[in-house]
Amino acid sequence: MTPQEFPPTLREVMLRGRWIAVLCACLVVAGVFAFLGQWQLERAIDTDPPPAGITEEVRPLADVLEPGEYLPEPLVGQRVEVAGEWIPGDFLIVSSRFNDDAEGFWVTGQLRVAEQTSIAVALGWAPDRDSADAAADALERDAAGAEATITGRIISDEGTSLPRRDDPFGMDRMSPAMLLGQWHDTEQLSVYRPYLASVEAPTGLVDIVSPAPDELGTVNWLNIFYAIEWAVFAGFAFYIWYRLAKDRWQLEVEEFEERSGTPAP
Repeated sequence: MTPQEFPPTLREVMLRGRWIAVLCACLVVAGVFAFLGQWQLERAIDTDPPPAGITEEVRPLADVLEPGEYLPEPLVGQRVEVAGEWIPGDFLIVSSRFNDDAEGFWVTGQLRVAEQTSIAVALGWAPDRDSADAAADALERDAAGAEATITGRIISDEGTSLPRRDDPFGMDRMSPAMLLGQWHDTEQLSVYRPYLASVEAPTGLVDIVSPAPDELGTVNWLNIFYAIEWAVFAGFAFYIWYRLAKDRWQLEVEEFEERSGTPAP
């Protein structure tokens, strides 16, 4: 009497050497994903955050940033002090500047803080273009070439914008890169990437409203999201192994049914 044949079970297929090897490969892949997830979690929580109110301590500009460097997040809005000399002809106007809810203009200048090193300074706000132009003319007469000590907040470059047809030299963003294109005495000049928003405006201008930046949180939620993603990828590696093994089992069951002519139990 011929013994009755049965199709393989899913467990039998999974315990075959081939699928054990695939499982081991998935374990390696999942382990890599788990390591990356752990790496992200370790960086999600700042165990040494900046002290509260650190941005309100006035520090020398040279201690905070070097020319050409990007401004790191903990230093955005840091109050700094720097001495230098105004460069004649470089008191320029930037439009679309808001003081609280009022739109107006900033008067800016090139402050030469060291030999062939400058920083863009937003000196003050004006409600209309005529007032801004008058203040810039006064600064040109009185301040150009004079020494000055400025205290203000260091703020990141706002980026450049396309020139307008009606005013190709007009600027509506505070961008040292754009100002540099109109400054004088710029040969081999090193420029700070951020700009300085002065806390005290000169005569004829209004103080720029520049509140203290929000305190940085100790939890980086983006890193936590990435860590969750790596955990999902690790789980997906095991799902792929299970899905491939199950597909193979279903194929063998179908082949058994075709050979025997009867549905598998």
